[in-house]
Amino acid sequence: MTTGTTNAAAAGTWRLGDRTVNRIGFGAMRLTASADGSPSDRDRAVGVLRRAVELGVNHIDTAAFYFSARRSANELINRALSPYPEDLVIVTKVGPGRDPSGEWLPMARPDQLRGQVEENLRQLGRDHLDVVNLRVYGPEPLAEHFGALAELRDAGLIRHLGVSAVQPHQVAEARAIAPVVCVQNSWGLGYRLSNDALIRDCAAHGTAFVPFFSLATSGREAGATGVEHDEVRAVARERGVTPAQVRLAWTLYQGPNVLAIPGTGNPDHLTQNVAAGALRLTPADLTRLAAVHRGKGGAPS
Repeated sequence: MTTGTTNAAAAGTWRLGDRTVNRIGFGAMRLTASADGSPSDRDRAVGVLRRAVELGVNHIDTAAFYFSARRSANELINRALSPYPEDLVIVTKVGPGRDPSGEWLPMARPDQLRGQVEENLRQLGRDHLDVVNLRVYGPEPLAEHFGALAELRDAGLIRHLGVSAVQPHQVAEARAIAPVVCVQNSWGLGYRLSNDALIRDCAAHGTAFVPFFSLATSGREAGATGVEHDEVRAVARERGVTPAQVRLAWTLYQGPNVLAIPGTGNPDHLTQNVAAGALRLTPADLTRLAAVHRGKGGAPS
């Protein structure tokens, strides 16, 4: 695998409704703050976004509630990429909210979702949203909330709908109301194996499965900062890549409907993430990593 010709198209494509995206995308959550919690460098964040598009990324995941003391992911995207490339698909999410101090608010009521959609439109500088995911809390029914978003789709504010942080019965509930183009859940190598069956269900329905925290090791939400399994390190050494690249490549091997949205504020990590889409794992590699996923792949180190 070479990085001189790195392009997200090497990962293949998938359809989100009527939009085609490369299977390696970009998650904007980490753009707003540095590792120590301080506001990110604005110019560097803008540069990372522009470089991502140069590398063929045409699927960006964001939310109005991705912000730090002085940075907003949506406004960084607007500044960096507007006027937007025609093939760029921006996916955002609604449901949760945060007050100006960053404290989380209760789940929005169905009648409050229009305001959240309009806030995303304003921040991004768009007249419609390509995809909106309803981010839910817990196993409660989502029909009222998803129905409210379906009405906004019918009104032209939203093109396509998805769901996030859901259980299988909630996906079925949403499908009964309107088409679901993507399901976005926390999942990765050795993490949240309960989603394995949901990935297969999504594939059967032509629905994208978009995992977040797919680079997580023991750090989970902290990203690829924890200890790593010996087998993952070994495969990485043998392939001449990083363990994070092995994790991303393995993620993409789990089905043609699986999309990756690794996030970073580091331009070097961005290049490595995109290059992972061209990494071809061998059957032996996949067998070893499958054992890690099932918890039988040796110890983390």
